[in-house]
Order: sequence, then C-alpha cells, then structure tokens
Amino acid sequence: MINTRRSSSGTPASTRRWLAGLLACAASTFSVPVQAQPPERTMFGGTYDRNMVSSEKGLPADWDVKTGKNVLWWSDVGSQAYAGPVALAGRVFVGTNNDGLRNPKLTKDRGVVMSFDVKDGAFQWQMTHEKLPAGRVNDWPQQGICSTPYVEGDRLYYTSNRATIVSLDTQGFKDGENDGKPGEKDSSEIDGDVVWEYDMIKELDVFPHNLAVSSPLIVDGVVYATTGNGVDEGHINIPSPDAPSFIALDAKTGALLWESAIPGTGIFHGTWSNPTYAVIKGRAQVLFPGGDGWLYSLEPKAGKLLWKFNGNPAGSKYVLGGRGTANEIIATPVVWEDKVYFAMGQDPEHGEGVGNFWAIDATLDGDITGKGVVWHRSGNDFHRTISTAAIHDGIVYAADLSGFLYAMDARTGQLHWKHDMLAAVWGSPFVADGRVYLGDEDGDVEVLKEGKVKEVLGNYNMGVSVYTTPMAKDGVLYVLSRNRLFALKQGAAGKPATQRQMEHATP
Repeated sequence: MINTRRSSSGTPASTRRWLAGLLACAASTFSVPVQAQPPERTMFGGTYDRNMVSSEKGLPADWDVKTGKNVLWWSDVGSQAYAGPVALAGRVFVGTNNDGLRNPKLTKDRGVVMSFDVKDGAFQWQMTHEKLPAGRVNDWPQQGICSTPYVEGDRLYYTSNRATIVSLDTQGFKDGENDGKPGEKDSSEIDGDVVWEYDMIKELDVFPHNLAVSSPLIVDGVVYATTGNGVDEGHINIPSPDAPSFIALDAKTGALLWESAIPGTGIFHGTWSNPTYAVIKGRAQVLFPGGDGWLYSLEPKAGKLLWKFNGNPAGSKYVLGGRGTANEIIATPVVWEDKVYFAMGQDPEHGEGVGNFWAIDATLDGDITGKGVVWHRSGNDFHRTISTAAIHDGIVYAADLSGFLYAMDARTGQLHWKHDMLAAVWGSPFVADGRVYLGDEDGDVEVLKEGKVKEVLGNYNMGVSVYTTPMAKDGVLYVLSRNRLFALKQGAAGKPATQRQMEHATP
C-alpha cells in the first residue's frame, strides 16, 4: 500500500522521497567533478620554460647584511655554493660542499644538498656524496653539488657530483621513515632519505668532464637531464663518444626511458647545461643544449629529434684554452612567445671572449640554422656567458661573463640599455616586483628598475661572491652567496652577518 500521507506542504511523502532521489541522481550525474590540483613545484628558473621571472610582490628593494636591515635570517652553507636556492612547502634547498661540516661524522670533501626551514633558517637535513676516485677530471675538488634541485610535492631531484641522478624525500629522515632505498648507512634525523639513485657512469658509461651539474626537469612523470659527458684530462679525446648527453628517466623508479648521444664526437669540452620544456604550437618538446654548441629539440616521449640549431656562426673555431670563437651552450634556453632565447659561452676559467645571443623560431623542423633566426647579437654586443635570460613585458634581461647586463627588445633585439656590474657575472638576472636583481663575483647584488630606461636602485654587498641566481617565495627574497644563504624580507630586522672564517674540510 502506497503511503499518501501529506506533509504540511501538501505533497505526499512518497512523492517527496522520489523527487529527492531523482534530484540526488541528477546532481551526481551533472555536477562538475572537482579537478585535483597539480602538485606545487619549483626548479631552476621557476617554471618549465626556465624564464627567470616571478610574480612575487612586496620584496625588499634594499637591505644591509651587516646591520640586519630587511634580513629575516641567514644560515651558513659550505665554502662554495653554486646551486639554488629553491623554496617549497616550508623548506629552502641549496647545493654546496662539505666545508660547513654539519655532520662531524661525515668528513672529507663531499657534494652536499642542504635543507633549511623558511621561517628561521634552521638547518634540517643534508644529503652528502663522496668524491669520485678519478679526481678533478670527473669531480672537481671543493665544488660540491652544482645542480639546482627540482622539487615537486614531497620529492626532490638533482644531479650529484658523482654523476648520479638522485631522488630524495623532501623531509629527509626527520619523519622517521625510509621512503625508498633500503640499507642507507646514514639515516639519522639530519640525513637525506634516498628514494632512488641512477648512476650514469655505471649504467651508461658516461665520462663527466670536471663535474656533472645538470638541473633536471620532471614533466608528466619523466625526469630530463644532461649527463655531463665530455673530454678527458688532455682536453682532446672523448673517452665515451657513444655515451648519451641527454637522458629521460621514470620519476618514480629511476628506470631509464630513453637516451640520446646526438653530439657524439662533436663535444668541445663538457655538457653542462639544463633542459627546458615547452609546448609550442601544440607540439611538446624538450630542449637540450649540446656540448657541441648546437641546441636540440627532442620529442619528450621517445627522444626523437624535432629540430636543431647551431649557435656558432659559420667560420667559428674552438681552440683549447678559450682562445677560439666557438663556444658550448652552458646557459639554459628560455622559451617565450614560441621563440627560444639562449646564449653561448665556455668554462669561466677560459676567461672572456666572443659570444652570441640568439632568438630563434621554435615552430620549425629539421636543421633550422639560418632560417630559424629571429635576431642575433654578437661580438662586442654580447660576450661569452653562462647566464640564463629573464624575459618580461617584451624585454630580455641577459648578462655576460664580462659583467654587463643588457636590456633588449624581445621581438627585435634592439638594445634599450647596458649596465656595467664592474665584476664577472656567473648567475642570472632575476625579475620580480618591478625590479631586476643580479649578483656578481664581487659579492654585490645590483637592483635595477625594470623597463626600457635604465635606473639603478641600489647595490648591496653580501660579504662574498654571489655565483647563483636570487629567487623569491611568499614575499621573501633568497640570495645564496658563496658560503651563506640569506632570506630577505621587507621590514625584517635580523642578526648582523659577521665575516665568516672558512677552513677546508679534512682532505
């Protein structure tokens, strides 16, 4: 028997139940499913296109590390630091050497990745790697980790000084759990927790020259990195010409997905740059700078060559010791409006020399040398560099090793202005909050107003050389000097940074 008892609204209860069920079904059928948010990530350059630009606001325009003005905190690292900083989920990560000796049990020269708390700079944990037995030909003394980590979710990836690609748990062993590799001998609260480690020397016969330094990318579960493959100690022979310069690994397991040895015997010195990823006109591509001076675009899933471009003009010659006119690509390519911006350079020990800065069309196929050129600067208009460009509001900001910062029209290459830093520049210009920040070998961070007219806002010394690129996160500007990490925040008043006396770790 159907219950026809009416509610106060006059509708039978059975009918109301039927309508409620119908509406619930409709809601489940037609409601828009909640899309899972992609995990937050950080890397060298901030994004896949490697453009050194940030949307952060409220950053300090001035500071004084000697008085603590606008200094939130500072923390000691090693005696040499070339990697990072990158910040994510309450932690900031850097690459350095072992002269900080955070763990007295782990002595001698090592490569080190360190983690600090973003609130107060408290040291959290470190991962260390002993030096390779061959010495400076494969693993240059005291240089530490020179790969800026890629961080996504609770995983961190980098290239170690031992030419291994490493995946770590971002919490280290502080969480009391081993997240991957069994039997780790260093597993105290201040040690890094290895998820997996891929040995490029053992597995691929790679011969890194001086140091493996690639700052990797992870896209759709794939790790992209360069290997460091290069010449022997005599700087003429390539011991492993068939070994890959570019690789792709599974981000979860570290398994090799594909490899590419395209440069082969063409490598001049080493393979030291970083990959860039972009989707251009609907086509995904990963860009690999070669140790032969060519930029290669590969299909991300299988490594098939899409296009290539020779960054050395016709007639260029590579001469040992930096006396020639041909260069490698050490700077990281940047993608902006379907074009790729990159510059040529050599090991800074080779000194200054002729350079080239290119803007090229990334929509073409095959050998696009010549036909792919959008614009080009060279000679006295741009010298050798290892710096990556920043592009914002149609202006390219790029620096060379000679210490000049250029502001150029991104579409035409026209020079807006040129600024002399009065010291060599290894790091890259960083654009944020209407300013351009750039560090130099004298330890100065120059702050200039962003735009077509040059305006220097200030010059602030960090105590020792700044070889890295500043970065910003949550209103804090991070600057990594040769031996200290600084967190700078408008209105902060931290402790003064006294001169640091450094001694090398036990040999």
